[in-house]
Amino acid sequence: MDDRKIIAFLCNWCSYAGADLAGISRFQYPPNLRIIRVPCSGRVDPLMIFEALKNADGVLVAGCHPGDCHYTSGNYVARRKFALVKSLLKFIGLEEERVQFDWISAAEGKDFAVTATKVANDVNKLEKWDRWGWSR
Repeated sequence: MDDRKIIAFLCNWCSYAGADLAGISRFQYPPNLRIIRVPCSGRVDPLMIFEALKNADGVLVAGCHPGDCHYTSGNYVARRKFALVKSLLKFIGLEEERVQFDWISAAEGKDFAVTATKVANDVNKLEKWDRWGWSR
């Protein structure tokens, strides 16, 4: 497997706990995934995603399922921001597969492992890209 770095912004209340469950349950997922715990997926700003892309080849943002957000509507905010990020990626000429979004609950450790593996496989299929002089 390629060693391309993937940054994962995970919601503290659901997705991070799902990743923890995946680890405790010894589900296999890519070791090149770097997890950053955030209070809510809705707090992940598009600028954070693009900053992550300065040093990584892909980004995963994962939050609570719709209707289960600890902050009521944070995951809906995240979904709107994600749509913006997708259009910005297209505008600057990057593949949309570099940034992915998913819903993962605290009880879905296996789903976290599957999603992380899928994201890593998708990113590994893409060509390495020149960061246009962005710092590494």
